[in-house]
Amino acid sequence: MLIFILFIVLLLIGVPIALVLGITSILYIILSDNMGLLLTAPQRLFSGIESNGLIAIPLFMLAGELMNSGGITKRLISFSQVLLGHYRGGLAYVNVVANMFLASIIGSATAQIAMMSKMMVPAMEKEGYKKEFSTSITAASGILGPIIPPSMMFIIYGVTSGQSIGTMFLAGIIPGVLLIVGYIALISFIGYKHNLPISQKQPLSKLFTSLFQVLPALLVPIVIIVGILGGIFTPTESAAIACLIAFIVGFAYRELGVKDIPSIFINTTHSTAIVTLLIAMASLFGWVLTFEGVPQAISEWMITLTENPLLFLLLLNILLLLIGTVMDGIAALIILVPIFSPLLPLYDIDPIHFGVIISINLTIGLLTPPVGTGLFIASSISGVKFESLSKAILPFLGVALLVLILLTYFPQLVLWIPSMAN
Repeated sequence: MLIFILFIVLLLIGVPIALVLGITSILYIILSDNMGLLLTAPQRLFSGIESNGLIAIPLFMLAGELMNSGGITKRLISFSQVLLGHYRGGLAYVNVVANMFLASIIGSATAQIAMMSKMMVPAMEKEGYKKEFSTSITAASGILGPIIPPSMMFIIYGVTSGQSIGTMFLAGIIPGVLLIVGYIALISFIGYKHNLPISQKQPLSKLFTSLFQVLPALLVPIVIIVGILGGIFTPTESAAIACLIAFIVGFAYRELGVKDIPSIFINTTHSTAIVTLLIAMASLFGWVLTFEGVPQAISEWMITLTENPLLFLLLLNILLLLIGTVMDGIAALIILVPIFSPLLPLYDIDPIHFGVIISINLTIGLLTPPVGTGLFIASSISGVKFESLSKAILPFLGVALLVLILLTYFPQLVLWIPSMAN
């Protein structure tokens, strides 16, 4: 009980989640006088990150850094603006579509929210949009990162559960499209209700010019999806190909130079170190829970509650939403997957379907007050008060929850594309 209280206190005072998991795990081992566990803890930390599948994470991060430094991000936003900017609420559509393009490159919601908050919120405010609305749509669209492939969450789920990472990537396509359609419908409604601004329509020649400029950048997601669908290469190999294309395109645009390479590698190393430490500490924490029989106890408790798969998924979604509000999605994923995976055969739930549900659910937690990390990031960058942003995000949060319910109770929305590829 003391360790649980310490866990909550450390989270509330803002200690990084990786350190919270590590500190509470080691203290529990010491207080329970299990010195044997303490001696093997370093080995557990190492084994938690000893997986070939995790190599894809730094590679996709490197691809994102190369594309951002190479001017690809600006061109994606510019193309989206020429394409959609002249509709009512056009820059809001641009925000969603640009996030869709970036999601197929970056794969991290927090990184995407931070990047787009710097670029889109000032641009939308300049055009007459309220800062609260601009920030909320940016934060909401940022959660496309862990859904549209490549996804860091899907990579970690695949490694943790033993499922195919490529299949997980394919399973995320329709959920991502549904979320985009839902956001666009909501923006359309808000646009006409509140008379959102309209940008000047660009000539057709500008559209073709913008398309020509952005076409090389669009090769990255196309190569990843087609390569995996065709069995040409693995997700890890696709990440390496994405880096190569981003490198060539950046130099072709003449915005990426040799002088930029050191900072790109440093940023990638920094981001990778943060994620790797989090994975290692979460693995240690999960190992301690397993040693104490917590997964088995939770499994037995869930079975006593219901034998109905639909009711089980409902309870699971509620639990995951609560956990996602206070814990980082990656850490929660590593800890929870071993707990719930043994229950899937009992309820006849497909592991790929479950992987998409748990990943999206925990990602939605980034937008859920009172501890939504995505909200804090967007709030700190844009300058909008957290309380105001928490209110403005509610309609977009409602759309995300509706999509989650559809995916939960209609598994074919998740499994159709993977089944076509097999």
